[in-house]
Amino acid sequence: MSKPAVLAAPALVVALFAQGASAQSARDYISIAGSSTVFPFAAAAAEQFGRGSAFKTPKVESVGTGGGLKLFCQGLGPQYSDIANASRPIKASEVADCSKNGVKDIVEVRIGFDGIVLANAKASPTYRLSRKQLYQALARQVPDPANPTRLVDNPYQSWKQIDPALPNVKIEVLGPPPTSGTRDAFVELVMEPGCEGFPWLKELKGVDEKRFKRVCTQIREDGAYVEAGENDNLIVQKLEANPKALGIFGYSFLEENLGRLHGSLIEGKAPTFENIADGAYPVSRSLFMYVKKAHVGVIPGIKEFLAELTSEKAVGDEGYLADKGLIPLPRAERDKVRRSVGALTPLK
Repeated sequence: MSKPAVLAAPALVVALFAQGASAQSARDYISIAGSSTVFPFAAAAAEQFGRGSAFKTPKVESVGTGGGLKLFCQGLGPQYSDIANASRPIKASEVADCSKNGVKDIVEVRIGFDGIVLANAKASPTYRLSRKQLYQALARQVPDPANPTRLVDNPYQSWKQIDPALPNVKIEVLGPPPTSGTRDAFVELVMEPGCEGFPWLKELKGVDEKRFKRVCTQIREDGAYVEAGENDNLIVQKLEANPKALGIFGYSFLEENLGRLHGSLIEGKAPTFENIADGAYPVSRSLFMYVKKAHVGVIPGIKEFLAELTSEKAVGDEGYLADKGLIPLPRAERDKVRRSVGALTPLK
């Protein structure tokens, strides 16, 4: 079947695409890069779109949220990606970088929810943890156990040192690097609330927010936290090889590996589809894709791909992305996203 012709675009965008053609011929497929958490959902939608439309299957790459948005914001033209996957909202600094490079109209697509889980091998005990305990286990500095009103370099080597009810096992957590949206969300949803479990640190937030952020968000670098890269499947393999370790990743990877891993309870709640959907599980976040409006109608198929991505058959309660582990938005919110994306409404 022949591919649709590229539609007309504003003269500036056409010129930019023409300039890029010497380095790379004008693309006839959509380029998507970003979050490893969003990757399986974007890939599933891309495959469905390639099979069911007259357009080529989009190319989807897993490079982390920060890496994907950096590529996205580099400029307009076929040498730059069209869509960035993100497991957190785009930052104001990233919007500014985009704008500086001519990427001014960005369309946000909120596709659903995900939970951040701490999981370990099936052969090991299921952990029951609070966010305060996780802060104590992973922060670079923590309140001194002998004098909780002052900070010291993290002295905890085992979980039992934090709480006698926890296993007498060395603290070893495999997790994402700073470029990962999962890392950003973990810091925001676990480390900061855990830090606020100490009353004087909670008060510090209102007095000296910069110091609060420094104390509450910096993760230790003495080997207790191991940066395992952007490949969540590799973390799963390492957890099987090391049953004493815990790993941090998105719920969808836990669901794919329930025969090999189990998730820790956080504040008494298990990381299940139902608990994330109704908000009972405390460590959940929204997932996004960001689209260059200037590329719509120039790179073939972007608007049609967005229609596929936001359709009920994809993101609905019984959609194929739910089968992959995506937690759907409420119906009214899905309808709102669909209308906004259909109109290509840019961020304000």
